[in-house]
Amino acid sequence: MKKLIKIIIACVLFFVLVVGSLVIWYFSSLGRVNSGKEKIEFIVDKNATFSTLGQKLEESKLIKSELAYKIYIKLSKPGNLKAGTYELDGSMGVKKIVEILSEGNSYNPNIVSVTFREGLNMRAIAEIIESNTENTYEDVFRLLKDEAYLNEVINNYWFVTEEVKNKNLYYSLEGYLFPDTYQIDKTWSIKGIFKLMLDRMEQELDVYKKDIEKSNYNVHELLTLASIIELEAGTSNERSGVAGVFYNRLRDGWTLGSDVTTYYAAKKSFKEDLTYAELNDCNYYNTRGTCFTGLPVGPISNPGSESIKGVMNPTSHNYYYFVADKNGKTYFNTNSYGHSATIAELKSNNLWYVYE
Repeated sequence: MKKLIKIIIACVLFFVLVVGSLVIWYFSSLGRVNSGKEKIEFIVDKNATFSTLGQKLEESKLIKSELAYKIYIKLSKPGNLKAGTYELDGSMGVKKIVEILSEGNSYNPNIVSVTFREGLNMRAIAEIIESNTENTYEDVFRLLKDEAYLNEVINNYWFVTEEVKNKNLYYSLEGYLFPDTYQIDKTWSIKGIFKLMLDRMEQELDVYKKDIEKSNYNVHELLTLASIIELEAGTSNERSGVAGVFYNRLRDGWTLGSDVTTYYAAKKSFKEDLTYAELNDCNYYNTRGTCFTGLPVGPISNPGSESIKGVMNPTSHNYYYFVADKNGKTYFNTNSYGHSATIAELKSNNLWYVYE
């Protein structure tokens, strides 16, 4: 009798050991395969089922065991499998993967993340669009000349006015496209891409709408000034101070004397030198010349939040000159003599900013 009891106990222990091992194996097999650093594009066809996907998931190193996966499917009875393209990784585990496939959280391989940084002009924006979508560089400028499209934009956005149709502008919506990182479908039209950027600019300007209405300058002029500050103080935290300098010059009838407007007028990059003729050229953008005082005919870049904030909240002071060193620190002066002395000091101390 004792011998029988020992055999029974041994069988029970063996059974418990086997079952326990199977349970440990099962739950372990449902866990993650790796750290998930590598994203894998996983395609689910229309005729696929959860069960038939097991082998493909294992071969893709997204699950540890096809068998454990199939057991899980039998026990959990997930919802309907959604066909599509998914971005999965080995850290998700079976439960998470099944949830994703049943919820249909697929991703569109045509979606790309595109960054338009602050201070880009329309030519640079067109290059980025051409590089990341099915549109061409020429498509951008073709749309910008489409009067029907411009009328549509004017009707849809409170901050876009008839001034964008000024024939003296190089590019109609320069300065109105908010710089940011956007999720863009490669197949979208230029209109679709511009809508994202115009929508973001509207969000940005809505905060200042009442201030703009009370301002001595209209929204086109404020964006123009912000676009200059974006390039003049691009590495500086003193955008409000720089705005104060320009407001002082505008108030007193000075030329703005901004090199960045001359570069834009000449359609040159900052890596190129400006000629004497270009510095003194009479056109609607060059504020270094003596042909006009005040603001250029329109924006020269697409300004970001900080530059717009600086224009709307300028620092009140008596400075008429500024210069930033290569570390982004800004120096202000009341007259040209002090300004020249500051520049000389920066150069002698190897703090002068040089475009590379």
